[in-house]
Amino acid sequence: MKPNDQPSKETLKAWHDDPSNWKWGVFYYNKEDKRIFPPKRLQYLGWTINFANPYSYLTLLAIVLVFTVLFTYLTK
Repeated sequence: MKPNDQPSKETLKAWHDDPSNWKWGVFYYNKEDKRIFPPKRLQYLGWTINFANPYSYLTLLAIVLVFTVLFTYLTK
């Protein structure tokens, strides 16, 4: 797959349903999937983070920092 190509719905479903893409059954890790937030194993529960995507760590850090700053500001 080329870097700019979007995977088909069938490919996304195959990645999601493949147990080898879920570490300990909870953490999604798929280097081929470029999404930062794919759906959780039980899709009605929302999204998870693709830990194989390097931008996911930056996104997670940004979310934690925003909540830390808000919590610190609101508890003063």
